[in-house]
Amino acid sequence: MSSETLPPQLKPDAFASLRFPEFRFYLGMRFFLTFALQMKAVIVGWFIYSITKDTLSLGMIGLAEAIPALSVALFGGYVADRSDKRKLLLFVLFTVLMAATVLLLVTLPSMHKSIDAHILIVVIYSLVFIDGLARGFFAPAAFSLMASLVPKELYPNSSSWNSSSWQLAAVAGPAAGGLIYGFYGITVTMSIVLLLIILSSICILMLSSKPVAQLEKKESIRSSLMEGIRFVFGTKMMLGAMALDMFSVFFGGAVALLPVFANDILKIGAEGLGILRAAPSAGAVITMLIMTRYTPAVRPWRNLIIAVLGFGLSTILFGLSKNFYLSIFFLFLIGAFDSISVIIRSTIFQLLTPDHMRGRVSAVNTMFIGSSNEIGAFESGVTAKLMGSTPIAVVFGGTMTMLIVAGTYLKTRKLWPLKLSGRDFI
Repeated sequence: MSSETLPPQLKPDAFASLRFPEFRFYLGMRFFLTFALQMKAVIVGWFIYSITKDTLSLGMIGLAEAIPALSVALFGGYVADRSDKRKLLLFVLFTVLMAATVLLLVTLPSMHKSIDAHILIVVIYSLVFIDGLARGFFAPAAFSLMASLVPKELYPNSSSWNSSSWQLAAVAGPAAGGLIYGFYGITVTMSIVLLLIILSSICILMLSSKPVAQLEKKESIRSSLMEGIRFVFGTKMMLGAMALDMFSVFFGGAVALLPVFANDILKIGAEGLGILRAAPSAGAVITMLIMTRYTPAVRPWRNLIIAVLGFGLSTILFGLSKNFYLSIFFLFLIGAFDSISVIIRSTIFQLLTPDHMRGRVSAVNTMFIGSSNEIGAFESGVTAKLMGSTPIAVVFGGTMTMLIVAGTYLKTRKLWPLKLSGRDFI
């Protein structure tokens, strides 16, 4: 299909969104924060596994972040719809900065050697829990803010750049985290994390305050939250994309077990772990940059089914691989296929969500999608523990993903030919 036959809001103009200065600062905020959090994720995973040597402890990291994020997500959306998004994001970043500062202090060689290992692990899990609380407010605030920075017709393009910014940082973050940790230690690595969070905060300060959408009527918190839930569950394409992504990521959480592959299977150390963690994001960012020109959202359901199917197959192949370079390649494919589903889902949510409901709709998305990675990490850790084999657990997860895709396709074949234009997919 040529660009001339696309609906106006989907015509490709790769750099259209970047012409808006505030959107560029927004991307800077996303990039620096994601870079920092990805570095910290590598640090926490490697540090805890080096102490416990237990795959379940890796799964618990994801659970410690998912529980608070899920618990406050809907309220976070309610607050985002009624607050200055800029101020809310600054508060969230301040919270993340304080948690990272404490993590730096407790992991200082002079500190963690004098702290009982069990107490140290509890402290680290508690800091991850605080990050989860912050994320429950960050996601709806960031989603709502982005919509005010570019015209509506540029939402598909801005979604691609937003996702690309996240993925680009997710490429460099794990690799930098693993390499710096391996060569210079945890203290230097955590100091860089703090600097990146500060840079992210500066980017937010460069944005102007945005007026809060005026609601036509006052309503209770419960009624307001239920409005957002009913909207999502009443929109077929939105609900279908959310459910498919949630279940596939839940079973396809191979990334959470990468410390085991790096340490016990491939034997490549912290430096190699950083490369493995970067591979999915490398595939994602390259794919997303291509998607800024050629959007996959024209036939969203068909492309989403194909992408998630490829995600499941790549997960299986990664679980079977015993070669470092093949493992990198399959992780690259996992990220590439996942990025397509992310762009499709993000575009659907941006185009269909009314301005006054963006925070709450994003909160529902966070509950079902935003924490699926962390819950999937917990599932992967438990499965690896029960099965006694990390590769078998990964293959099992990929197989379940493909079965879910097959079942979803059989039940939603009517959505296959639909295009993201008009109102026929609602």
